[in-house]
Amino acid sequence: MKNKQLRLRMSERRFNKLQLCAAQADKTMTQVIEELIDSLPNPEIVHSSNISFPVDLRST
Repeated sequence: MKNKQLRLRMSERRFNKLQLCAAQADKTMTQVIEELIDSLPNPEIVHSSNISFPVDLRST
C-alpha cells in the first residue's frame, strides 16, 4: 500500500476535539480519521457520458 498525505485546515476547536477523542481511545489522530473514513459508505460510480469528472474516476 502506498501511503498518501493529506493536509487540511480546521478550527482549533475541531482539532482539540479530535486530539481529545484520539487520546481517550488510545489512538493516533490518523487512526481516528482512518476509522471515520472506513465507516463511510462506498460511493457508487455512475458510468454515464453526461457526467463530467474533474479526474476520470472510471479508470480506477
